[in-house]
Amino acid sequence: QVQLVESGGGSVQPGGSLNLSCAASGDTQLDSMGWFRQVLGKAREGIAAIDSDGSTSYADSVKGRFTISKDSAKNTVYLQMNSLKPEDTGMYYCAADSMRAFAVVTMIKFANFWGQGTQVTVSS
Repeated sequence: QVQLVESGGGSVQPGGSLNLSCAASGDTQLDSMGWFRQVLGKAREGIAAIDSDGSTSYADSVKGRFTISKDSAKNTVYLQMNSLKPEDTGMYYCAADSMRAFAVVTMIKFANFWGQGTQVTVSS
């Protein structure tokens, strides 16, 4: 079984930054990790994904502002979010899967393992 624990959400003003972390534990090799967000009344939106080789994938809405990275030794994935906008507000979930096929932004929201979510609010 896999457990994903997110941290780092919060409230910031437009233009601010946040860094989300997701620590994975368990006995399953994870070849896909990433983030998706959920806003009430809207569909899940894949934000960023990274595979076991470090290849990354981003949603067009966050390219150039968000950076996904991982520390394999710590089994942790990060999402550095800069130049935040009000439309970035939502619940951010860490997701992971043993299959590399989920390591693209369009697929990460369908991954088998999710964290509990961390709220990000961007407002003046």
